[in-house]
Parts: sequence; C-alpha cells; structure tokens
Amino acid sequence: MQPPPSKGNAVFTLPVIVAALGYFVDIYDLLLFTIVREPSLKGLGVDMLDKTAVISASTKIINWQMVGLLIGGVVWGVMGDKKGRLSVLFGSILLYSVANFVTGFIQEVDHYAYARFVAGIGLAGELGAGITLVSELLPKKKRGVGTSLVAGIGLFGAVFAYFIYKITNDWRLCYKIGGGLGIGLLLLRISVVESGMFHEVKKSNVQRGNIWMFFNNGKRFKKYILSILIGLPTWYVIGILVNLSNRFASELYGSNQIDSGKSIMYAYAAIAIGDILIGLISQYFQSRKKALYLFYGLTILSVAFFFSGWVQSDGMLYLACAMMGFSTGFWAIFVTMGAEQFGTNLRATAATTIPNMVRGALPLINLMFKDVFQDSWKWGLVKSGIVTGIVIMVITLIAAYFTEETFHKDLNYTEPEEMLP
Repeated sequence: MQPPPSKGNAVFTLPVIVAALGYFVDIYDLLLFTIVREPSLKGLGVDMLDKTAVISASTKIINWQMVGLLIGGVVWGVMGDKKGRLSVLFGSILLYSVANFVTGFIQEVDHYAYARFVAGIGLAGELGAGITLVSELLPKKKRGVGTSLVAGIGLFGAVFAYFIYKITNDWRLCYKIGGGLGIGLLLLRISVVESGMFHEVKKSNVQRGNIWMFFNNGKRFKKYILSILIGLPTWYVIGILVNLSNRFASELYGSNQIDSGKSIMYAYAAIAIGDILIGLISQYFQSRKKALYLFYGLTILSVAFFFSGWVQSDGMLYLACAMMGFSTGFWAIFVTMGAEQFGTNLRATAATTIPNMVRGALPLINLMFKDVFQDSWKWGLVKSGIVTGIVIMVITLIAAYFTEETFHKDLNYTEPEEMLP
C-alpha cells in the first residue's frame, strides 16, 4: 500500500529525523579525516616538518575519498531510482561502516587513501537518498524547510567528530566509533516508509535510473551541469581554505597554534546554522535562487575577509572559518534544487550524483590550486587560494543565473525518454 504524504504543517516527521541522523553520521565520517589529518599522518610516519610531504599526503587521501564519492554517487543514485530510496539508505551505510572499521587499522598512507576511497563510495548515497525521500514525502511548500533541517542537523556531525577526537585523543578509535554509529543507525531506519511517488513510478513502464538520460537531452543536460556548478564554492572553502587553515595562518601572520580540526568544527557548526536558516529564508522569499544569491554574496565577503590582512591571530582565523562556513550554508538548498530539477524516475540519481559531483570536483580544484598555480606557475599559497576562489565564484554565479527556479515546482512527474533535437 502506498504511504500517505505528510499533511498540514508537519515538517519534523520520522523520515526527516532519520534522514537528519543519517546525514549526521555521514558528515561525522566524511569530515573525520580533515579533523584527525595531522595526528593520523604523524601516526603513519609522515614528517610533519616537511610541508610538501604533509600537503602531498593530505591531498592524496582526500582526493581518493572524493573520487570514491563521485563513483558512489552514480552507483547509489541509479540504485535509488531503480530499487528505491530506502535500499540506498541501507546499502550505503553498511559499506561505509565497514570501511571506517578498516580505516582504524591501516598502517600506510596508501592504505589510508584506499580505505577512504571505499568509505567515499559508501558515504555518497546518504544525503541524496535522504533529500529525495523527504522532498517526495513533504508537501511542496514545506520541503525546503524539511531538507534544510536534514542538512542543518546532519552537519553537526562534524562538530561531534571533533569533540569525540578531543575526548579520546585516538584517531583510530574515532574511525571505529564512526563505523559503530553507522550500524546503530540501521535500526532506526526499519520504520521509515518508501516514497509514494516512487511506488507509483515503479508500477509504470517508464525507464528509471538511467544516468544517460542526463546526456541524451539538451535541456536535461544543461540543467544537470548547472545544478553541479552552483555548489562548487562549498568545497573550495572546506577542501582548501578550512582544511589547510593552519598552513594559510603561517602565510598570513606567521607563528600560530591553529588546529585544522578545530577550524573544521567551527566551520561546520556555522554551516549547520546557515543550512537551517536558508530554508527559512527561501520560505520567506518564496524562492530558492534569491536565498542562494544572498549566501553567495556572504561567501564572497567572508573569503575576502579571510585574505584581507585583518586576520592576524588564531582567534580571528577561527572567526573567518566560521564566517566562511556560515556563508556556504547553502548546501541544503543546492541539493534540494538538484532534486527538484528532475522527474521521479531520475530524481534519486540527480540528488545523489549532483552533490557528489561537487565533492568529486575537489581533486580538479586542488589541481588548479596546487599543481597549476603553486607548482607550475610558482605562485604562493595565498595568491593561489585567492585566484582559485575568483575562478570558482565566477563559474558559480554564471551557472546560478541560468538555473531554473524550483520553489513552487510540483514533483509528481516523470522525465520523458525520447531525445530532443
């Protein structure tokens, strides 16, 4: 029997709670490496006085994790439209839970990278499936608030990861705890119902989860690419500026005691607040794009503050990380817009692949930042960071301008299979 949709003003429903907790565990595991990066690399024998060795090992591991997210986004997205949203929520969490246990026992940097690659594949399914399920179960006037709650609550997983490390002071144990949290989460998912829209589409003969449908139709292809590009600033800020905040601090004002894990914690606490607020702001404006433009403006201002020369102490740098985090708290709206762009037969594929394409773009952003600007062009860390940010924001603003507004869009439809001329 088809489950009923949410009615009235109910937003904080069981699917929203479970999706939020799922994303909480997802973010705990996803950001754990950036929090325990230096102690874990030191524990594996990396010379922490060699800046080149540290950045090289760090970039290698996070790039492998992001490539895993990219691959997993495709795998789980297709499965979400073919087998159902709940199948992804169960399967993905099993994979990344096992990968996290394994990470707790690795002894080499290469093995660290491979374990995070597998974890990345598993982590890729959580957010897209959760956002798709919540979007389809909530009434359209409330789905933006619901998905913002999922992302906002979930992002506090990074804060939890930071304090777990500070309490245990054992990076290996942190990974094992992440695996345990994942297994425990499976028990909460038993009572969650499948999307009624998916049940209806499953009864039809329409093609589901065919990723090539994003590429065989000009209009769909444009929407898909634009949906990816509008999310790029998030991983420029987190993957480069916040992740390497201790290295930037040395260049900006010299001697410092910056803990990049603490920078991540401050940034993600602020992102979580931003993600909750942007849902309410979108509701107030009755527009996804207006809320997005507002947060893009805040991103430009906060990054400008980071590089302005006013940051001359550890406290100011942590403040800058929090400001940049809050300003990139448009993750929830960005993913929601990706889900809303496409019909029910492709929605899970879109909502799962789009954020992971953005995450998977980090190696390309790192390539521009490190290999081109720093290594080939011999620019310093700060200049490379500034120019990389300018390139990213120009691309994103152009993409946002051409992106469709989806606030009032009815999601109960399917994508046609025929190719357009």
